[in-house]
Amino acid sequence: MKNKNITVMIVDDHVLLREGLKQILDLEEDIDVVAQAGDGEEAVAKALKHRVDVILLDINMPKMNGIETLRRFKDLGITSKTIMLTIHDDREYLCETIKIGANGYILKDSDADSLIKAIRDVKDGKTYIQPSVASMLIEELNSKEKETNGDLLKIESLTKREYEVLTLVAEGLNNREIAERLFISEKTVKNHVSNIFKKIDVNDRIQAAIFAYKNNIKKI
Repeated sequence: MKNKNITVMIVDDHVLLREGLKQILDLEEDIDVVAQAGDGEEAVAKALKHRVDVILLDINMPKMNGIETLRRFKDLGITSKTIMLTIHDDREYLCETIKIGANGYILKDSDADSLIKAIRDVKDGKTYIQPSVASMLIEELNSKEKETNGDLLKIESLTKREYEVLTLVAEGLNNREIAERLFISEKTVKNHVSNIFKKIDVNDRIQAAIFAYKNNIKKI
């Protein structure tokens, strides 16, 4: 058994879906669903009250949708990690949540193992993007940005080490794990990540991962 439970809040306007997710997660020894919300306003109030580790956040909800709710979380300084629950039709909205700073993305019809892995990964400081969601995001980004020469110049500006670090960021590894993989200090990794963000013009690890997926950046 894990030493410390991962506290979770489920936010979705469909009661049956919330209850189904709760039943799945309650089977895990290290995950504790401590709150549920049916809309964005309720989610903000409960996020402030419970300060959970991970929030599963639906994009399409009444009163305040997932985008507005995520923005409110950030404005209020709520530090809970956020995984967006999405369907295939949400890809345009997903691009907006990338800018705001979600930590993970998963389809509502995913299997239980993928959901549990997503929760554990983001709790550990990693990012989680389900492969099919990544494909959706790339399609949407490509439809909005036909010109790729700018991205090519950004990639060419990376050093060999920065390129290597970017591939590991895209895998979802956190700084400590990258340091261990490359046999360098965590501080050095942090500096590399900062430089990468500046060179490819992104604000966080999710955006960096999407950039890597979009441009088919792979291990050297």
